[in-house]
Amino acid sequence: MDTLLGFDYGPRKIGVAVGQTITGSASPLTTIRSHGERPDWARIEGLIREWRPKAAVVGLPFNMDDSETALAPRARRFARQLQGRFGLEVHLVDERLTSLEARRQLGRTAASTKAIEAIDAMAAKLILETWLCEQH
Repeated sequence: MDTLLGFDYGPRKIGVAVGQTITGSASPLTTIRSHGERPDWARIEGLIREWRPKAAVVGLPFNMDDSETALAPRARRFARQLQGRFGLEVHLVDERLTSLEARRQLGRTAASTKAIEAIDAMAAKLILETWLCEQH
């Protein structure tokens, strides 16, 4: 069984999920706050040490017309940094509508910090499950 970490990258916060290839499922894990729009690499390193993933999956933001959003280059950079810092194989997957679906699944429309962080972690779960489904 291979463990994977999924990331919903954003400049201020990054949702994280954990999943397994054997079940093809994932679970929301946490949301990590960035510092000055820089990822909290120490927290990410802690998660990588704890879960020992074989690979990571990073959501790549697309517009509905199939063009990449303005945030896409930053998500790609984050993916390259994950690979370079931790020697992880990193996969990119279309994350279109994952935050909307995460809100729907959680039944949350409130803008509280806790609700927003739950949405980011749930979006990471959906990103990871999308990649897992594409592999089978």
